[in-house]
Amino acid sequence: MNTRDRLVAATRELMWEKGYAATSPRDIQRAAGAGQGSMYHHFSGKEDLAVTAMEQTAASVRHDLEQLLSGPWTAPERLERYLTYQRDCLRGCRIGRMTSDAEVVVSTALRAPVSETFTWLIDALTRIIADGVAAGELSRTVRPPELASVVVAVVQGGYVLARAQGETAPFDTAIRGAIYLLRAVAI
Repeated sequence: MNTRDRLVAATRELMWEKGYAATSPRDIQRAAGAGQGSMYHHFSGKEDLAVTAMEQTAASVRHDLEQLLSGPWTAPERLERYLTYQRDCLRGCRIGRMTSDAEVVVSTALRAPVSETFTWLIDALTRIIADGVAAGELSRTVRPPELASVVVAVVQGGYVLARAQGETAPFDTAIRGAIYLLRAVAI
């Protein structure tokens, strides 16, 4: 990897581990094996580098989820695949964790990749659910945008519960609860 790529990769990892506010330029430079001059040669500052890192993380997450959600499965099966996707729930969501960082939330540039990713995910799940209703796989009483939001909220909330307890059981319980609810509206 070239220096720019090492800086972005280090930032992606550090932000997942520590968050934006707790990650210093010095931390990034040390993790990337790059000097201060290299960092400021490629980026105007920490926020510029963080935006690039978050955009790459968001693109990676979307790619992985597109692969997971596409295929010959029914809508309920696709939703269960999303819910049961193997995650490191004690580390939290690479995207969702950014919402607990006050500096990310107040910055339009930093918040944009987070907001765009959740919008994309809810839209993708809404389409799957709408297709499932149209195909007779899900009850006609289901409201696709609302159910999509609930599914995403369960996963994100499961991360929070697991991290708060320091164990994976609360995440697993939330996922099982969501699957139970999905099966209740499946036909």
